[in-house]
Amino acid sequence: MSLRFSLMGPVRAWRDEEEVELGPRQQRAVLAALLLNNGIRLSNDQLIGMVWDDPTPSAVMALRTYMYKIRKALPELHLKSRDGGYTVRAEIVDECRGEPLEGLRSAYFDAQRVRLGDYRLKAREDCLERELDVLELQKHVAAFPLRERPRAVLMRALYLEGRQGEALDHFHQARAHLNEELGLEPGPELRKVHAQILNGDLIPPRRPEQLLPDLIDFTGRAEEIEQALRTLPGTVGITGMRGSGKTALATRIGHLVKDRFPDGQIFVRGSDVAGELLRAVGVENPVGDKAALWREKARGKRFLVVVDDVRDAATVRDLATPGTAMILTSVSRLNELPGVTWVKIAGLTEPEAREFFRRTLGPVRADAEPEQAEVLLERLSRLPSPIRVIGGRLSSRPHWTIGMFLLQMERESRLADAIPSDCAAMLGPMIAAEKELSDPERHMLMCFARQDVEVIDSHKAAEMSGSDLGEIELVLESLAGVHLIEPLVLGRYRLPRYVRLYFGLRTPALTS
Repeated sequence: MSLRFSLMGPVRAWRDEEEVELGPRQQRAVLAALLLNNGIRLSNDQLIGMVWDDPTPSAVMALRTYMYKIRKALPELHLKSRDGGYTVRAEIVDECRGEPLEGLRSAYFDAQRVRLGDYRLKAREDCLERELDVLELQKHVAAFPLRERPRAVLMRALYLEGRQGEALDHFHQARAHLNEELGLEPGPELRKVHAQILNGDLIPPRRPEQLLPDLIDFTGRAEEIEQALRTLPGTVGITGMRGSGKTALATRIGHLVKDRFPDGQIFVRGSDVAGELLRAVGVENPVGDKAALWREKARGKRFLVVVDDVRDAATVRDLATPGTAMILTSVSRLNELPGVTWVKIAGLTEPEAREFFRRTLGPVRADAEPEQAEVLLERLSRLPSPIRVIGGRLSSRPHWTIGMFLLQMERESRLADAIPSDCAAMLGPMIAAEKELSDPERHMLMCFARQDVEVIDSHKAAEMSGSDLGEIELVLESLAGVHLIEPLVLGRYRLPRYVRLYFGLRTPALTS
């Protein structure tokens, strides 16, 4: 479930699309004080001072009562007293309805009302700058005639509509009004837009929309999606072995939240992440400190950034900015990156894998051989990428049964040469993964695949290879880091069936 709050107008909360009753005014005031300090621990004394200007001794008991009722109404907040204080972490949205903190009265809330009013005004102007709606800009300028930023945006919008004369006339009107009311000349932003119009240098802002298309047959991952939605606009990292569907999941999450990031969506794959981000917003030949330049360009903006297949933490470090969300995918979990909420994925659940296979092959053929389908999905470790390939391959062979395909897989597993070309697409994720393995890592996987064992024991591995136990444990941990084996308990790992299938085909190269 998704829980969100608004402080614009009355303090309100929604669980998914249903509004939550928050109780009387002072109870809402306690909740508002916590939300205004989102993520910061507040002591009982601090909360009382925020909610009551002249607290009586009964305020302590009242605070405890309100806390109990807030916990009961909003258990998702996990609002527990720690070290004599309380902390909440919540999603706060701007509904832009009415006076901020409507109905709440204290010196603290009065000061916060001014701050939130300024914030909302800036947020409204950010929105107007993105949309460049002339009529709405004219209304806003009429309501706030001394604010120069919306006047400059209105001039830009008029010019981009082909109304150059009106844009220039508006500059002269602004100059006269500022001089009359304040005795001032227009500031640098107004003067800059005026000069750009005169020189013909004004170009429309670039709004990147680079998200990959969402997959219509995307299946499952509900828990992982929910975790990501709770984290954004923070940074989400998706990790898992090749073929597990990291890119597809990142894309699905991106499409679910893209409307929350009106400045655009950027998709990057490659080592020059900062450079690609800058090119996406119009900086064609960035030089110098690209990360610093990106932070400058992204300041005050709300972008959604998806960085696919991150190989090195250094390529994405220092790129996060307030308001901009990042979704990273990486085979390895990059623990050295601060502030990332990691989501690990592997194969689909059994029901999800069956449903995905039905979507790729067609329900009639998939349902005709349920036992054979289960065997096939198990051999593929229920990974989306090979399932999609097999579904497409069987679809192109309408007279094949799933049982026939399993027999072909058995025959190919006994071949004494390289992987058959017909299997290459199905095993593509493993082929790519093997290229990045060291010789000891490759040798280890081939040895255990040849024995067709499911559980790897570090002592058995050391005995089999003749290597030192410490060296073997480093190899096994490295393989676990890229999800080719799964840690069970200390010194024991599970070898996924799909990995065994691939390296089982590769074992002839070991003995030839």
